[in-house]
Amino acid sequence: MELWYTEQQTEHIRFGIKVKEHLYTGQSEFQKVDVMDCHELGRTLTLDGLMMVNKKDEFIYHDMIAHVPMATNPTIKTVLVIGGGDGGTVRELCRYKTIEKIDMVEIDKLVVDVSREYLQFTSCALDDPRVNLYYEDGIEFVKDKKACYDLILVDSTDPIGPGEGLFTNEFYTNCHKALTEEGILVNQNESPYYDQFSHEFKRAHSKIKKIFPVSKVYQFHMPTYPSGHWLFGFASKGIDPVSNDNVDQWNTLGLETKYYNTEIHRGAFALPTYVKDMMADE
Repeated sequence: MELWYTEQQTEHIRFGIKVKEHLYTGQSEFQKVDVMDCHELGRTLTLDGLMMVNKKDEFIYHDMIAHVPMATNPTIKTVLVIGGGDGGTVRELCRYKTIEKIDMVEIDKLVVDVSREYLQFTSCALDDPRVNLYYEDGIEFVKDKKACYDLILVDSTDPIGPGEGLFTNEFYTNCHKALTEEGILVNQNESPYYDQFSHEFKRAHSKIKKIFPVSKVYQFHMPTYPSGHWLFGFASKGIDPVSNDNVDQWNTLGLETKYYNTEIHRGAFALPTYVKDMMADE
């Protein structure tokens, strides 16, 4: 008998993956957590039945959330990661010797525990001495922080359940306060393609651009996320991710990446017309 995992990506579209073995299922106070070993994709983490991480394409997401801001400002020393319980974002950050401190705030400890056990390909750097793990609400964590982070990465789920409050004016304002004068915020910004996701993208961008002097959007191709076309938001207090001289210096670091490079960096900010129109409408 064949076993298939099916994700309801929209009301009318489903995404199916053939499963070799269902390795884990559990329920935290926040969400249902599953790990499967899948044909083509390898080990896969889902939360409430939605794809979060798989071994085949996780490098795309984690390359683009981490290396774009790090190339934009190579002097970053202190980082806050909100979410990211699988550890992939922290893994990429730990490759930079210049980073001194990484605070990771994950509301659901079960996600971290399961990732440590089953997803070592993403969780392998969580024990780096520079990493401090906090199992609490990132929204509350950032409220009283002032000018203490050079970079904040919002590695969140969709704006439902535990991730809902990470798409609000109050949260983005608190992130602005928590950043240093050259601070950067990168946030998971949904997809522009299907209506239910593009609505959240437009809402998030319209809020952030009222708070940050520099507010841009960049894209990447994520095969297992709905539509495959996904976005990050980039916001800063002054540093532009495209028009600066730092980006090319990233090549001197000698970091090996599978998706990110400095040409992709600049090209990712060149958006399709329909996405630019959405941003203009807001």
